[in-house]
Amino acid sequence: ASMSRAVAEAVRVVRESGLPHETTSMFTTIEGEWDECMDVVKRGCEAVAEVSPRVALVTESEQDARTWSRTVADIPGVESLGEPREMGDGWRTVVHVDPADGVRVVGDIRGDQPGFPSWVTGTDARTVDLTDSLLRGVPLAALIVCLGTVILLFLMTGSLIVPLKALVASALSLGASIGVLVWGFEQGNFAGLMGFDASKIHGVDVLVLVLTFAFGFGLAMDYEMFILSRIKEALDAGVPSREAIAQGLQRSGRIITSAGLIIVVVFAGFATGDLMVIKQLGVALAVAVLLDMTLVRMLLVPALMTWQERIMWWAPRWMKRLHARFGLREG
Repeated sequence: ASMSRAVAEAVRVVRESGLPHETTSMFTTIEGEWDECMDVVKRGCEAVAEVSPRVALVTESEQDARTWSRTVADIPGVESLGEPREMGDGWRTVVHVDPADGVRVVGDIRGDQPGFPSWVTGTDARTVDLTDSLLRGVPLAALIVCLGTVILLFLMTGSLIVPLKALVASALSLGASIGVLVWGFEQGNFAGLMGFDASKIHGVDVLVLVLTFAFGFGLAMDYEMFILSRIKEALDAGVPSREAIAQGLQRSGRIITSAGLIIVVVFAGFATGDLMVIKQLGVALAVAVLLDMTLVRMLLVPALMTWQERIMWWAPRWMKRLHARFGLREG
C-alpha cells in the first residue's frame, strides 16, 4: 500500500511539473501498470492462502468431510468452514480461524477425532507438529549438551563446581533474551521501533527459540572458555585463587568485549530485515550476547567465583585422579 501511494505521488508531481505531455503520459502508463501488478500479487497471495490454509480437514469421502465439519464448526475460535473439495484421493475442508487461535484450534480438533480416517493439516497444524517434535527431543538434547559441557570444562579446570556454574550463568543470559523477545514481539513493545504490525504477531516462532538456545549457548560457552583459560593459567602458575580470578578477567576482558560487540552488531543487522523469523532471531541473539558479555561474564561470574573461591575448584577425589591423568593442559 505504501509503495502504491509513493507511485501515485510521484505521478502527481510529474503531472504538476510542467513537463512535456509525452513524459507525463509515460508516467501515467507506469501508474496503471503498477496497479495491475498489485492486483496480480493480491490474487496470487489469496491463491496461496487457499492452497496452504492455516487449518484444514482431510477425509476420504465427501460425506465424512461434511459430518466432521458440522462438529468442528462448534469449536471456539472457528470462524467459518469452506465447502469440501476433492483433492487427489481425499476431500479437504478449509477451516477459517483467527491467526491468534489457530494453534489452539488444531489441538481442540485433534482432541476430538471422529470415528473415521481423518487428518488435520495446514500451516498451524505443521507448527504444532514441529513444536511437539522438538519438545520430544529437548530432554535428550539438553542432557547431551549439559553432559558434554561439564565433561569438557572439568577436563580443563579439574573442578566440578565451575562447569555447573557455567551452565547456570548461560541459562541466565538465555532466559533474559527470551524474556526480551516475548516482551518486544509477542506483547508488541518493539512494533514502533522495528516497524511491524503487532496485531499480526501471535507469539515467538518455535524455530527462533531453538536457534537462540543453540547459538546463544555456544557463544556463552565460548566467552566462558576465554575467562577460565586465563584464570586456570594463573592458578597453574601458583597465583592465589582470588588474584588469579582478577588476572584472568583483566587479561580476557578486552577480547570478550571486542568479540561480543562484533557479534552484537552482526545480529543487530538481522533485526533490520523484513522477515519476522530473522528479525526475532537477530534481536534474541544480540540481547543474549550483550547480556552475557557484560552482566554475566564480566560481573556475576567473577563475583560468584570470588565469593565461593574455597569451593569453586572442588571435585571428588576420584574425579581429581581422572583430571590428573586425562586433563586438558596447554603445551
